[in-house]
Amino acid sequence: MTRKRTLGEGYRQNGFYDEMFAAPAQPRGPYRRIYERLNELGARELARRHEQAMSMLRNHGITFAVYPDEQGIEKVFPFDVIPRVISARAWKRLEAGLRQRVYALNLFLEDVYGRKRILRQRAIPPDVVLSSPQYMREMDGFPMSRGIHCHIAGVDLVRDHRGDYFVLEDNLRTPSGISYVLANRQVMKRVLPDLFAGYPVRPVEGYTHLLLRNLRRLAPRGVGEPTVVLLTPGIHNSAYYEHLYLARQMGIELVEGTDLLVDRDQVFMRTTRGLRRVHVIYRRVDDDWLDPVFGRADSVVGVPGLVAAYRAGGVAIANGIGNGVADDKAVYSQIPAIIRYYLGEDPILANVPTYLCALDDQRKHVLAHLAEMVVKPVDGSGGYGMLVGPQSTRSQRETFRRRIEARPRAFVAQPVVALSVQPVLDGKRLRPCHQDLRPFVLSGPEVDVIPGGLTRVALKSGSLVVNSSQGGGSRDTWVLGAVGSEEAEVA
Repeated sequence: MTRKRTLGEGYRQNGFYDEMFAAPAQPRGPYRRIYERLNELGARELARRHEQAMSMLRNHGITFAVYPDEQGIEKVFPFDVIPRVISARAWKRLEAGLRQRVYALNLFLEDVYGRKRILRQRAIPPDVVLSSPQYMREMDGFPMSRGIHCHIAGVDLVRDHRGDYFVLEDNLRTPSGISYVLANRQVMKRVLPDLFAGYPVRPVEGYTHLLLRNLRRLAPRGVGEPTVVLLTPGIHNSAYYEHLYLARQMGIELVEGTDLLVDRDQVFMRTTRGLRRVHVIYRRVDDDWLDPVFGRADSVVGVPGLVAAYRAGGVAIANGIGNGVADDKAVYSQIPAIIRYYLGEDPILANVPTYLCALDDQRKHVLAHLAEMVVKPVDGSGGYGMLVGPQSTRSQRETFRRRIEARPRAFVAQPVVALSVQPVLDGKRLRPCHQDLRPFVLSGPEVDVIPGGLTRVALKSGSLVVNSSQGGGSRDTWVLGAVGSEEAEVA
């Protein structure tokens, strides 16, 4: 009788922290039943279910755009059928740390665009903030609805070689990816429903309800039934299908700049029945392009006069304008001090050590160790414009050396984090791939963290870059809700 080959045979742990396997063919507690069930199904059936999942994502329009791609810009986001599992105990700490961080960052934004106490008292170096290309002096003294600057945050987390979590960066402007979180869960329930048996997986489906509730709460006082819209740059934006998905899920209108107009500091939407007042805008248009009167005069995706209406209180906008200063990767290095200043607490979640190229001694260290560092532009995103030292050529390092020396404030550097891995299904075998996690945090009457988040997977063999624009994919992320079982307690 021929012995059935298991999925784990031939799986080689590559020296990184493996979230699924403690040793070859020895799954960690939370993954034991998942691994058993995957083996029962077998590689051929799993491949069929994977194709079914990809077809569902395609039919639901869950895609992303990559502009330089020669095969066309629209692609289905690659998906892996093996879920990531986070124990209840681990999530409790992550949730507390994320709440603490986002709460402190909202206080920071309120302060730096207000009294600037943290800068006047030099609790952090004022130059690091005031020299940020994302710091918008025009927003000084700008009133924020309910005092909240960041209503939707996406905080990127990584696990190191010991399995410890670190914050890699913050996204407080227009964070993307939540549509994949919601869609991945729908797909998993359809294609592998029996995988959930025995697992107390916390739901994510309440996200859009909670977001809509928070957005409606931002409406000008006295408005009983506010009109909320989602403002998109249009179909050519890389996250357009997320915009469409979220608008449908919340039951609100998806609008472009040409659909809106401003009159006497109020915003109106063009409809087939005439103009309709808009009270709250969930914008997915970047600051510079939001209003050609306020930002870039050549913007064709913004709304002329929108910022003046915002200042006058005629409309609320989420996220607030000017949040990019808290996204700046140089300011990121100061967030532990920011948390201590505003909350009087030590950070629950640690940062990755960060070197500021603007500081002479730290720049010298970076330039002497370029082959060992990851160098990032302070306002970069999507994995573009980085130097990954160990994977770079001498020519690339020399190019970055010149760029850093010419514009030191524009760059930070970090040691390479040995990102944790988890197997993906690659044909009939399992292959380890690096991954990160982007939980989503909503600020309203409370600071709410959606259980789980977007796990992005670096599908290219050996790659540390998880961004979809750089060939990454995703998987469903399970947060276990019951403490007490072996599955819930093992990290």
